Amino acid sequence: MSFFEDIASALDGEGIESRVNDDVMFVPITSDLEIQFVEIDPILPAANVYIAAADVDEDDEDFEAVLVSVAFSVEDAVEAVSRHIATDQVVTVLRDLLEGTDERIAELEFLQDEFNPNLVVAEVANDSELRVLVETIDGVPSAVVRFLSFDFDEEELDELEDEAISKLWEAEASEDMSEEARVALFGSAEDEDGGLAPIIEVPAEALELGTYTDFDRLFDVLSLVSDQALDWEAQLVSIDDSDFDEPEVYDIFGADDEDEDDVLFDDDDDEDEDYDDEVEDVEEE
Repeated sequence: MSFFEDIASALDGEGIESRVNDDVMFVPITSDLEIQFVEIDPILPAANVYIAAADVDEDDEDFEAVLVSVAFSVEDAVEAVSRHIATDQVVTVLRDLLEGTDERIAELEFLQDEFNPNLVVAEVANDSELRVLVETIDGVPSAVVRFLSFDFDEEELDELEDEAISKLWEAEASEDMSEEARVALFGSAEDEDGGLAPIIEVPAEALELGTYTDFDRLFDVLSLVSDQALDWEAQLVSIDDSDFDEPEVYDIFGADDEDEDDVLFDDDDDEDEDYDDEVEDVEEE
């Protein structure tokens, strides 16, 4: 069997369709995207792996095939196809979350995280967030769901922010820095060590809501979160200590009975002295 025939057989075993035309094998990923294998060495064997727009003729000006890897075995070829199928599923789920295409999440408005494109966040309840991280875990498209309830005082948060800015100012701003440079410093997303600056850590309580590979079930869970958010938040945020009276502390060692104890000890001392006197009288007799 040829290299392409071996690949086709392995893909068929995974339930993935493929077709061969001349020297190119086509594997559809979506209606708009496909993987193309172009054999470059039948003996080794080896084939270039391309991502290309589906149903676009090579002579069309819109045709574009991008080399993404090289397969030297059937296993390499199957892994490349599986990886790109998983990536497409991740992108599709993220798009559905961001665009709110499913009516089950109509009450949720997800936004993409500024630093991690695979993370989307929706504000829920009063001071809580619903976070969904969609990525491939061990080659399997998965969604990790977390519910965070933030517990903070506005004044305390302002103080933390002022403190973080002051530290950044002292660490980064030299005496001869111009005002424009100082302003640019705080507009920068990173400090000189590559960290984000300033970062304010806000106390939060978290509920881990599971990891899902069944995305239909994922949307059912997100719908439930939307309904339960207020109740969960009320149970997660810390309770104000001022709501409780200070418990009475009792002195189990009897410190409050100091005078009485002293009298008792004095009586004991008197008894000891009387005993000593009796012993002396007996010895004299």
